[in-house]
Amino acid sequence: MNKELIIRSNSSAVDFALLKDGKLIELNKEVEDNKFSVGDIFYAKVRKSVSGLNAAFVNVGHEKDGFLHYHDLGPKLPSLLKFIKQISTGKTKDYLLKNFKFEAEIEKTGKVSDILNSNQHILVQVVKEPISTKGPRISSELSLAGRYMVLVPFSDRISISQKIEDREEKNRLKRLVQSIRPKNFGVIIRTVAQDKKVAELDADLQQLLTRWKKMCASLSKINKYPTKVLSEINRSSSILRDIFDDSFTGIHVDDKGLLEEVQDYLETIAPKKKGIVKHYANSLPIFEKYGIERQIKTAFGKTVSMQKGAYLVIEHTEALHVIDVNSGNRSNKAKSQEDTAMEVNMISATEIARQLRLRDMGGIIVIDFIDLASSENRRKLFEHLKEEMSSDRTKHKILPPSKFGLIQITRQRVRPEMNIKTKEPNPNINGEVEAPIVLLDKINADLNKIVKHAKHRKKKVQLHVHPFIAAYLNQGVFSIRTKWWWEHKKWIKIVPRDAYQYLHYRFSDQNNKALRA
Repeated sequence: MNKELIIRSNSSAVDFALLKDGKLIELNKEVEDNKFSVGDIFYAKVRKSVSGLNAAFVNVGHEKDGFLHYHDLGPKLPSLLKFIKQISTGKTKDYLLKNFKFEAEIEKTGKVSDILNSNQHILVQVVKEPISTKGPRISSELSLAGRYMVLVPFSDRISISQKIEDREEKNRLKRLVQSIRPKNFGVIIRTVAQDKKVAELDADLQQLLTRWKKMCASLSKINKYPTKVLSEINRSSSILRDIFDDSFTGIHVDDKGLLEEVQDYLETIAPKKKGIVKHYANSLPIFEKYGIERQIKTAFGKTVSMQKGAYLVIEHTEALHVIDVNSGNRSNKAKSQEDTAMEVNMISATEIARQLRLRDMGGIIVIDFIDLASSENRRKLFEHLKEEMSSDRTKHKILPPSKFGLIQITRQRVRPEMNIKTKEPNPNINGEVEAPIVLLDKINADLNKIVKHAKHRKKKVQLHVHPFIAAYLNQGVFSIRTKWWWEHKKWIKIVPRDAYQYLHYRFSDQNNKALRA
């Protein structure tokens, strides 16, 4: 398995495309003016508390106030407020909390109005970016994420990722972290810490403590509210921090400034892999070079085509996402309807897991798979979907198939869904049509089915298309039509048709009789 990270920079944003064996599995965008990223910490002001919601609305500088629920205050809130006051008044410069005396914890079932007052200053962290008409979701339980661990101030707890299953390794990591952890700081050990030495863990911890001390030092200099006191590390570094592993074979960047930034961070977390970072200086746009633009056009529409004629229909509502699985017009060697349904469902489960990561779909997702009569097949499908979803870094939960054959997924939503418009203006009439590049995938899929169909093998195949499409298919010495000949060992005659609309096409035999798969 080879992984590549393709980074494209432009004037307003930076795009990150993660490829696994050449296939796009994750797409991220860093917008320059995004002031409310997950992980950012603000010194904010409480606007008002609402008893009915048991929550407070906090001014963090966004047009919509941040939402702070009582359960997100954290039991150590009185200690945090005391610490902030001591720093603001200059009474303490002990940022490492060595001699800090904790206050009593707040009750689990208390009321926010008893804890917070209007115009009160408080330190909060963004846990969910503003989405649609909602402001950011915030918490006063602070945490700083590193490569191997997450630092939690005002805590003494050591937690270990559930994905580390080896009990001996868990005990080893716990012992190592306990030996280097400063007093009154909790630590969450991440999955990537597995098999790491104490020196690597300590270096990561020291970086987090340095960030914490810088943030504390800035609190005494604040003269306006709200103020951002700590920013999440830039998007390129945060993505590398979360996804980078030994399977990466290349990181390609089209901007020299961003290249140095990536190299510097990689020097810190994996110096031996620094050589895989390359500067892309070709005149052809980087996303076109690596086939990403085509994959985006084919993956982000309402309908997603898959192998063997199957396809997905993805609908979005305010409350949830709905995915419908369809077998389509397909031919296969399956012996029964059950086998056909099972084959399509397994293909779809793999693609759905990819789509959830690619689009960063969050909230409730309902999948309508093709009905399966066998309970064993339903179990196999469920286990396969869980396996495909296991590489998803976002927290999620999958429920077994219901009586109606539906599978429900909840997936944590921390930022707006990646939504890319794939339709383009219709060149013939008003309205919109699918992107022309998608047309070529449809032609390829239909051609594959026709040449493999037993009753069409001895027939000559003609493709009737708009003259513009015909010219594109015949372009160059190694044209698309030439590639078809090498692949299928059959010469496809291309017939330009002036009467055809831009996206209209038809297959026929030498007698002009329509060919269908």
